[in-house]
Amino acid sequence: MMSAVPAGKAPLGTLTAPEPEARPDLWPSTARRGADGALEIGGRSLGEILADAPTPMFVLDEADLRGRAATWAAAMAEEFWSGYGMAGGQAYYAAKAFLTTRVARTVLSEGMGIDTASAGELAIGLAALAEVDGEAATAHATRLGLHGNGKTEAEIAAALTHRVGHLVLDSVEEIDLAAAAVRRLRESGIYGPVETGAVMLRLTTGIHAGGHEYISTAHEDQKFGISVATGAALDAARAVVAAPELTLHGLHSHIGSQIFDLAGFREAVSVVLRLRHQIAAATGVLCQEVDLGGGYGIAYTGSDPVAPSPAEVARALAEAVRSLCAELGDAVPHVSVEPGRSMAGPAMVTLYTVTGLKHVQLGEGAARLYVSVDGGMSDNIRPALYDAAYTALVANRRPDPEAGLVRARVVGKHCESGDVVVRDVDLPADLAVGDVLAVPATGAYGRSMASNYNLFTRPGVAWVEDGRQGWVLRPETIAHLLALEGD
Repeated sequence: MMSAVPAGKAPLGTLTAPEPEARPDLWPSTARRGADGALEIGGRSLGEILADAPTPMFVLDEADLRGRAATWAAAMAEEFWSGYGMAGGQAYYAAKAFLTTRVARTVLSEGMGIDTASAGELAIGLAALAEVDGEAATAHATRLGLHGNGKTEAEIAAALTHRVGHLVLDSVEEIDLAAAAVRRLRESGIYGPVETGAVMLRLTTGIHAGGHEYISTAHEDQKFGISVATGAALDAARAVVAAPELTLHGLHSHIGSQIFDLAGFREAVSVVLRLRHQIAAATGVLCQEVDLGGGYGIAYTGSDPVAPSPAEVARALAEAVRSLCAELGDAVPHVSVEPGRSMAGPAMVTLYTVTGLKHVQLGEGAARLYVSVDGGMSDNIRPALYDAAYTALVANRRPDPEAGLVRARVVGKHCESGDVVVRDVDLPADLAVGDVLAVPATGAYGRSMASNYNLFTRPGVAWVEDGRQGWVLRPETIAHLLALEGD
């Protein structure tokens, strides 16, 4: 048994993956070990889940996702209830985390809206909205939003045609595109002769929060938003108010991702509401809504803290909004947030089959076990892209405590040294080819960022609930890849 780890590294046994009962926040709410020691999710044993489906596979606990959507919707509705002197609150699911029509139907059915960032995401949101609220709802799709930078004229026109609740403009150029789109909608008769397009402005607040530099989105030198500090945001607000085709509905802020400390959001409230006050003084328009974005963190490993609950987030935001509006003498706005990772992430796990084991000596008696699995960076790019940390446990059996542990690195099959699934984890020393590993918290930005690198096929996503199972997304096959080729 190999047991030594390099000097200065975490002692062996400290990097094991927590079992579902030990860290329920890390796993789908129905995950547990069955009587045979194998993992169960949604009332389905591992053997049942994998009976007719290949690994790698994403498994979505649908009851978990539904519960998270209901919890976010209820938390925002309660803390921003008019009976508490507020003007209403709404949670929009950040679709970029993971979106299919089934997922969209689920979150809409539980009272959430959907925040989209592309024509494809918007189309799926509209299709789901038609199923949940009826086709007529797509003409006034107030439960949907569209944001993102560099939006095309067609994307802006589509959002305005369907009168989405949040059309978040990212630049002065997009203001011009929106005004032109409204003129065409008036000419075509889709809009009335004086109907305007309601828009929001995305702000660069200068507040930095979250993890890797690539997912911190409120500093000045980056592609998103309009700067508050330079005065550009106030100028953009003036331009919207001056445009006869547009109505300045609100202000949008997003300060980063994987955020645990709510202090950054309180600071963002201050920046956004003070700008709102300035805009009102300059133009006479007090924005009806502020969207404080998402980025709420989740645990990926046992060393990560437990994240604030939706209720804690909503209360912190409500207290900050109420206090500052009272100080400024402004009416409170409607407040919205955009949780994505915090909903989809823990609701899903990835299952891999072990395909190879390689013992590597590191010197001074230390060693590492390289565990190859049948997936990799094509189904989870985040470790290579952000150095994101994950953990893994043996899912097809309960590990034998007498076998001992080994420091391991779980790697994929791609032709890249950075093709790492889990950089450091302590696994049973009797791990064998054919064992199944479960990697928790992969629902956000796993399948949604998947690729066909090395012509791997993208994994399927199975839903499980109450002992039932089906496909959210069917697995790709090589035939699917060949079918895309031209003559």
